Amino acid sequence: MQEFDHIQSLWQSHSVEVKISSDEMLSQAKKEVTSIRTRSLFNIFGMALSFAAIVALLLFSPFNSWTTQTGLIIIIISVAISTLILYKDYRIIRQNDFTEHPSAFLSRLKIYQLNKFTIYNKLYWFYATALSLGFIFYFYEVLNNLSPAFQIGIIAFTIFWMALCATILRRAYLKREKERLDLLIEKFERISEQFNERQ
Repeated sequence: MQEFDHIQSLWQSHSVEVKISSDEMLSQAKKEVTSIRTRSLFNIFGMALSFAAIVALLLFSPFNSWTTQTGLIIIIISVAISTLILYKDYRIIRQNDFTEHPSAFLSRLKIYQLNKFTIYNKLYWFYATALSLGFIFYFYEVLNNLSPAFQIGIIAFTIFWMALCATILRRAYLKREKERLDLLIEKFERISEQFNERQ
């Protein structure tokens, strides 16, 4: 048993330096950037689809109370603003060809990272507050047509869902995105260094 422990300690103390060529690193980075761009596009299309659905609900559903229309208008405005911000951030990472100018793309990636965390830390609260206010106005008329049990259930679920999104889900998403972007920035820094050494 002692021999096994000795072999295990030798194995753990032995470190191997892995060298990755700049071409391999660039290929990995290209996949990750493509993944970020694709996810950004899906977010934008999802928000645009939500915008269209809520506008259709406002235009084609007969509501008797002004509060319902006010709630939907608040939700539409908040979704539109968030969609425009997401599109603006998407433009930051789609503009440069990172294979030709890694250092220029690296600076844009850092701007994208800063914007991303500004959105999810500061503007998230604007978005969540506007949605909550919109739902309060919207539910004022809609909930009157439901039984008290459904009213309590919908209100409880809405509060639970907003709290879950604001805490656990948002933090997990931010942590995962930060790790992903930090790793990508590190790769581009190494690629830029190797690119500069060749010149």
